[in-house]
Amino acid sequence: MLMPPPDQAALAAAPRFAAALREALGPAGVITDPVALRPYESDGLTAYRQVPLAVALPRSTAEVAAALRIAHESGIKVVPRGSGTSLSGGALPLADGLLLGLGKLNRILEIDLPNRCAVVQPGVTNLAISHAVAADGYYYAPDPSSQIACSIGGNVAENSGGVHCLKYGLTTNNLLGLEIVLITGEVLRIGGRHLDAGLYDILGLMTGSEGLLGVVTEVTVRLLKKPETARAMMAGFASSEAAGAAVAAIIGAGIIPAGMEMMDRPAIHAAEDFVHAGYPLEAEALLIVELDGPKVEVDDLIARVGAIVASHGGSGLRVSESEAERLTIWAGRKAAFPAVGRISPDYYCMDGTIPRGRLPEVLRRMTQLSAQYGLRVANVFHAGDGNLHPLILYDANKPGELEAAEAFGSDILRLCVEVGGVLTGEHGVGVEKRDLMPTMFGEVDLNQQQRVKCAFDADLLLNPGKVFPTLRRCAELGAMHVRGGQLPHPDLPRF
Repeated sequence: MLMPPPDQAALAAAPRFAAALREALGPAGVITDPVALRPYESDGLTAYRQVPLAVALPRSTAEVAAALRIAHESGIKVVPRGSGTSLSGGALPLADGLLLGLGKLNRILEIDLPNRCAVVQPGVTNLAISHAVAADGYYYAPDPSSQIACSIGGNVAENSGGVHCLKYGLTTNNLLGLEIVLITGEVLRIGGRHLDAGLYDILGLMTGSEGLLGVVTEVTVRLLKKPETARAMMAGFASSEAAGAAVAAIIGAGIIPAGMEMMDRPAIHAAEDFVHAGYPLEAEALLIVELDGPKVEVDDLIARVGAIVASHGGSGLRVSESEAERLTIWAGRKAAFPAVGRISPDYYCMDGTIPRGRLPEVLRRMTQLSAQYGLRVANVFHAGDGNLHPLILYDANKPGELEAAEAFGSDILRLCVEVGGVLTGEHGVGVEKRDLMPTMFGEVDLNQQQRVKCAFDADLLLNPGKVFPTLRRCAELGAMHVRGGQLPHPDLPRF
């Protein structure tokens, strides 16, 4: 997996560029020391590392705008970074680029309960929003497993989800407004506290744009009232295929749980050893289902789901009887990724989405691929919406195992597309899936997507090397530059 070769002109301009940044942000806001840069060399996709040219740590929207303006005028590339938890390499730095860290923009600016929203800076962690409004009975619905660490700005960039996205949606379904800064330093406000913005859906366009179009400096999120009742239930299955069939049957019965998650045997054992949640160690697959709403409705749904689970071979059904027990059931699933780190020196976390009805088939074919590549895989995923997170276990110290894990992961993603799914559900494309984009999109589609980037970033300075397998210059895509307020050939009629 290759990144663009460093621009020698950018490397030569580094001292002048750093001096201009220090003048705008202050000495404490810029890092250029090689040792101090080392912690920023990677994000959550730790197999790939690259020390950035410099790091800027702005403390306000004005400083973000200043840093971007200086980079634009200097022709220096910029990689925005939140908490660095991206699992697709979305915040992987560039040797000739500025890493723009947004961790110091970490304040909750306003909690507006009458309008059921909160205004936060991008460095605020996902879980901090729910903690801030919990006493009033509200919460922020998207809850990725890394929510204790991942930042809301990164959630916007990757359109993150979580275990409750089946019923309550991903980040894009829970946003009301954004403040963004373009590469030129121009500050834009999109949306607000109302439900929908007029005209073009720029808010939807920015969500999941992976830092290619602009830098988020303020986010207005939707708050939800906590449900009256929430209960989790879990059951073991003799096979992942049987558990997958139960998932399809639950959805087919018209039941939409708050969350529905699956784990296979390796993940069950790793999570149980780590958290001690009481998972059935004899099971080949574990299904966790959460139902919420009015108590009478939840009680009825528990009975219906229990019957479906039993009819598909589920055993050892356990239903939470208290909030503490519900949280314990979820604790193992939330900690599954770090728990798997206890059973393998390294793992490669994939992210693809498939139609729910194809789940048994895909799980069976992944087992075949595991045997083909000689690498174990632990499956942890959002079964309700078909978002798979296979964890491919490997040892980077063994020659060829990283390359085999990458090839295995690529085959899983090709399989997702083959059965009618997509390359990513919530982790983004980044560098991880960049070279697989032609598997899902034709050249016309990719060119059109790049035209959108050109409209926001004509010089291709924001997060280059990510998402697009071949990044074309805007002129090659037929973009027209406006100079002095005039299009080229102003005498020609426009249609």
